[in-house]
Amino acid sequence: MLTLLRPALVLTLLFTLLTGLAYPLAITGLAQGLLPHQANGSLITRGERVVGSELIGQAFTGPRYIHGRPSATTAADPADATKTVDAPYNAAASGGSNLGPSSRALLEAVQARAAALGVSPAPADLVTASASGLDPHVSPAAAMAQAARV
Repeated sequence: MLTLLRPALVLTLLFTLLTGLAYPLAITGLAQGLLPHQANGSLITRGERVVGSELIGQAFTGPRYIHGRPSATTAADPADATKTVDAPYNAAASGGSNLGPSSRALLEAVQARAAALGVSPAPADLVTASASGLDPHVSPAAAMAQAARV
C-alpha cells in the first residue's frame, strides 16, 4: 500500500509546487519585466493619483464625451442584502446581466437605450452591455453615431 501511496503523494507535492508556485511566479516575473504597464492593470494616473484603468469603462454622461458600452454590473443592495442594485462599471462586480434573447427586460433596456441615443439603426455596442459589464471600447460605428453630439 505504501509503495502505491508514496509516489502519488510525492507527485502531488511536486506538481503543486510546480504549477501552484513556480509557474505563477515565473509568469508574473516575466510579465512585470516585459509588460509592466499591462501587468499592473493598465492604470491611468493624474500626477501621483490613480484615476482609472484603460481596461475598465467609466460612466461618462456629459455631452462632450464619447459614451462607452452600457454596464451590466450590480452590487448588493445596502438596504436588503438579498437583492442587487445597478452599480455601473463596478470592477469588483464584473459580470454580465445573464439576460437572454427572449428576455423582456433585455428588450426593454435595449429599446430605451436606442431611443435615448436617437440614431437609427443604433450600433449594437451602444445598446447592449459587454459580457463583463466593464468594457470601455466602442466600435467606429458607435463613435460616429455620437460624433454630432460631441
